[in-house]
Parts: sequence; structure tokens; C-alpha cells
Amino acid sequence: MRYLSQRFTMPNRMAMAVLNDVGTEELAHLEMVSTIVHQLTRNLTMEEIENSGLGPYYIDHTVAVWPQAAGGIPFNACEFQSKGDPITDLFENLAAEQKARSTYDNILRVVRDIPEIADPIKFLRAREVVHFQRFGEALRSVQEQLESKNFYAFNPSFDMPCMETCKDCK
Repeated sequence: MRYLSQRFTMPNRMAMAVLNDVGTEELAHLEMVSTIVHQLTRNLTMEEIENSGLGPYYIDHTVAVWPQAAGGIPFNACEFQSKGDPITDLFENLAAEQKARSTYDNILRVVRDIPEIADPIKFLRAREVVHFQRFGEALRSVQEQLESKNFYAFNPSFDMPCMETCKDCK
């Protein structure tokens, strides 16, 4: 949802297309991970649920797939991280893809001997690397359009008065 929300404030069609494509693909990733979780939990016994530490989750959700972080924090709209500044948003996305890759690396350390889980996770990890590359390309395309190469100090689409009045901005 982050990427699909951010596409509206991108200054060129290439960056918008990257956000649209990656955002759509990420929805498919959510479906893949949800399927894996469902397959792993659907036939658990009460003893297995209690021994695995899933008791509190089971009390609230039975074995329904309910998106949350490994630490138990539920998904919410704060995950969108849409700032409206193309440079800020694309750097945020680069970091998000690296964090996702790291998470998949950690999952692979735990499930490396279970190919039914490891193989799809390896696929998802590889896609995060591709997404990182695509966001880098989008960032470069946005940077090339800026009138000022000092793209850390301001957003030209909003901060034009700064450019006109502040010599340090140029």
C-alpha cells in the first residue's frame, strides 16, 4: 500500500510506473506469505499451539491469518510511510526493501532445511533485491529532473520560494 500511495506524488511517469509495478507485486508477496502461514498453522493441535507460544494469538484470532510483526505488533496504516516528497519516499522505499531482504535472510536461517518454506522465501528475497534496484533507478530518474543538484535541502515542487530567496538553497 505504501508504494501504491506514493505513486501519486512522483514527478515522472517512470517513477510512477515503478511504484505501481512494485506495489502490485508486493500484494502478491503478501498473498504468498499468508498462504505459507495458513498452511503451517491450519492443522495445529491445541498442544502444538500452546508449546509454540501461539496461545495468545490463538485466543484473539484462532488460526486466522492476521498481519502482524514477529514481535506481535499488528499491521496498521503507519506502515505506508508516504511523505509526498519523491526523494524522501524513494529513500524510504530503498530502506524498506533492504529491511525486507534482511527479514527473509533471517527466515531462511530458521527454515533452511524445509524446502517447502525455504524455496518460496528465496524467491521473495530475490524479488526484494530487484525492487531495491528498481527504486534506485526511479530515484536516479527523479534526481536527473531536479534543477538543483542539492536535493537533500528541499523539495523543488513545494519549496520554490526557498530557491528564490535563499542563496544557500541553490
